[in-house]
Amino acid sequence: MLSNLILASKSKVRKDILDQNNIICNVEPSNIDEDVVKQSLLKENAPPEIISKNLAELKANKVSLKKKDSIVIGADSVIDLGGQLISKPQNREGALHNLKMLNGKKHFLISSVCISKNGSMIWNYTDKATLEMKNFSNDELKAYLSKIPDETLYAYNVYQIEGEGRNLFSKIDGDTDTIMGLPVKKIQEYLKTIE
Repeated sequence: MLSNLILASKSKVRKDILDQNNIICNVEPSNIDEDVVKQSLLKENAPPEIISKNLAELKANKVSLKKKDSIVIGADSVIDLGGQLISKPQNREGALHNLKMLNGKKHFLISSVCISKNGSMIWNYTDKATLEMKNFSNDELKAYLSKIPDETLYAYNVYQIEGEGRNLFSKIDGDTDTIMGLPVKKIQEYLKTIE
């Protein structure tokens, strides 16, 4: 097992996924301004997959520049609703707005992971899951949100697929770890090649 692994994220969910899969790592958030990067890429008409991949790479590269010879994992997830990027909510109003946009529709959740060393990407992978949300009234969406604690609400997936959120969907096609923000099986496969 590698001893010099770092997760370039403050996401508790991503750290939990790594822990549950016996991938032991330290946490060193990259603190990049994701919104600035997203806006810049959107101006260039970058598709959601490219935005997700670029953000994961930026996070991993930034931390790996500071932590010489460490293996740094960067990750990012975006929601793609018919080519439109749905951003992480900043408050409960924003979370409700996102759920209303997704209500009754099919969307994609894209998760990218990048592994960097000494400031350069050495591996990356992007996975996509398809989710179809049932139709809900505004009151039902508000009732759902009232059950979700703040720290969960502002995670990327306002629908918390590992808990209450599973009930929002009529159809889920894809890897649960990808939906939660980290396609861990592919990370494990790659790490085995460099041990």
